[in-house]
Amino acid sequence: MTILEHLISTLDLDAPVRAIRLGMFHTAVLTRRCGLAASLPRDALRQSPPMVRNPGQLLDWSAAALVGLAHSEHLLEAAIGMATLNSLLEVDESACQELNASNYILEKGRDRNVVVVGHFPFLPTIRDVARNLWVLEKNPRSGDHPAEQAGELVPQADVVAITGTTLTNHTLESLLPLCRPDAFVILLGDTAPLSPVLFDYGVSAVAGTVANQPEVVLRHISQGATYRQIRGIRRLTLLKP
Repeated sequence: MTILEHLISTLDLDAPVRAIRLGMFHTAVLTRRCGLAASLPRDALRQSPPMVRNPGQLLDWSAAALVGLAHSEHLLEAAIGMATLNSLLEVDESACQELNASNYILEKGRDRNVVVVGHFPFLPTIRDVARNLWVLEKNPRSGDHPAEQAGELVPQADVVAITGTTLTNHTLESLLPLCRPDAFVILLGDTAPLSPVLFDYGVSAVAGTVANQPEVVLRHISQGATYRQIRGIRRLTLLKP
């Protein structure tokens, strides 16, 4: 069973599909709750069309069919699937802390080797305190390392921060085995499911989002909000007991 299959197996799929918003930067699906995922437009635009094979029909699909899109090789479809997964997930908010992921990485990464998979705005702050910071990125910027160097760099890290979009592009399964058993591993971003299932695979913490004002979230997603611009959400961190 893959991580995605395990996550989906824990869901109650008996829920109506009420809204889908495929925004430029983020995707939202409203079923029992509102779930989010990053849209990955740069990588999606490199794929051959059609990028979404059933546009205009997806509201007629069942929640089970929609969450199945998380397995799609088409990234926009997979983003819809991950947003659906997050919309169906029963999050135990009492087990979560209202904790900023960047502050947690800052605390854990001080004077240690840190790998961050994905280019996040908080990287300069981490670089100031870490012994070494290596950023792995599919679209490398200045100072980043290409994703292909994961096998070399991840095993050296005391702290590994991985974007939740590795579930969307199906690379998380290959990244987690590279982490040392003693490494602190955090999965983060709005795609990251706040599920204890991830602890079974070596994840130490999940920093994700809960949409407590769905209509506000849908409006922001529809109007091109970046992650920092989305309103109506709580940013929560689930820690391994």
